[in-house]
Amino acid sequence: MAVRLDRITTRTGDDGTTGLADGSRVPKDHALIQAIGAVDEVGCLLGMLRLQNLPEGIASEVPRVQNDLFDLGADLASPPDGAHEDRIPRISSSQVGRLDLALAMANVDLPPLSSFVLPGGSPGASWLHLVRVCVRRAEREVVGAIHAAPTRRFNPEIVRYLNRLSDLCFVWSRRCNAVDGRGDILWSPGLTR
Repeated sequence: MAVRLDRITTRTGDDGTTGLADGSRVPKDHALIQAIGAVDEVGCLLGMLRLQNLPEGIASEVPRVQNDLFDLGADLASPPDGAHEDRIPRISSSQVGRLDLALAMANVDLPPLSSFVLPGGSPGASWLHLVRVCVRRAEREVVGAIHAAPTRRFNPEIVRYLNRLSDLCFVWSRRCNAVDGRGDILWSPGLTR
């Protein structure tokens, strides 16, 4: 898919609408635009994560995930089998499989959990917890957009990808804390009574 941006300011959104990849326009508060925006936020947070000192297996994968999220946004913005289908990148089962593999690799040698984990620890782990909750929000927004448009087709791999990505961010946060030597910060129920 070739992208060419000659102008950033088009003024076409001045009426409160935005264009989708198929040429249609919807209100900027439309459920689908909320979902696309939530995915975009995750990509931005991953950009901040890249500034951290991350273990190699994570540092090399984060840029790929950012790229996948642009594919995912394009996928959301254009229904399958719609206009320009040959030019729209779609989230595939192989991309979900790559996250499954990364999950398995990051989980190696991590101790089993005896409690829930509190966000924190190393800077990388803290950023990953923030990314994780934003991915979960994006997943909820995508599911909401699907329910809000029952006649529109969606690629089912989109929800699978986001679900797997939030799991991966959690395991990556544990890996960052393990590599850093801080370990997980475990929840102690009733500690502050």
